[in-house]
Amino acid sequence: MKNIAKVLVAASMILGCSVNNSFAQATATASASATIITPITIALVTNMNFGNIAVSPSSGGTVVLAPASTRSATGGVTLPATQGTVAAANFTVSGTAAYTYAITLPSTATLSDGSSHTMSMGSFTSTPSATGTLSGSGTQTLTVGATLTVSAAQAPNAYTNSTAVPITVNYN
Repeated sequence: MKNIAKVLVAASMILGCSVNNSFAQATATASASATIITPITIALVTNMNFGNIAVSPSSGGTVVLAPASTRSATGGVTLPATQGTVAAANFTVSGTAAYTYAITLPSTATLSDGSSHTMSMGSFTSTPSATGTLSGSGTQTLTVGATLTVSAAQAPNAYTNSTAVPITVNYN
């Protein structure tokens, strides 16, 4: 019986060693990384200005200011030869070179003479439109125009917007 016990102990030791050499599992490793990019920014260079506008006492109209700082008039609005300052809004967008970004323009804005007279702006357009791509130096010029609606017999005065006209950019 002692011999049988010795054989059983020896057999269990052999089986125990062979179990430890099992290849039922495997392990692999991975590394992790992250890249911090330059935050996107937008800076105003030039404010939007529709210039001098004349309007009929009986018929209103619009002034369309293109992103290229050109303008046209419709309806009872005329653009005098002494045009004043005409400029589309001009911004510099900066960030990580070669990245694309989305452009969000406002739907409307209001100009006021500080009294009870107002005009509305809408139909904002930009160059580039919808999306832009930052250059190799990480910048791009963004110009914005809009359409100004002028009422018949609009009160003569200088009009400005009382709240900012938000132009938003964000990485795609």
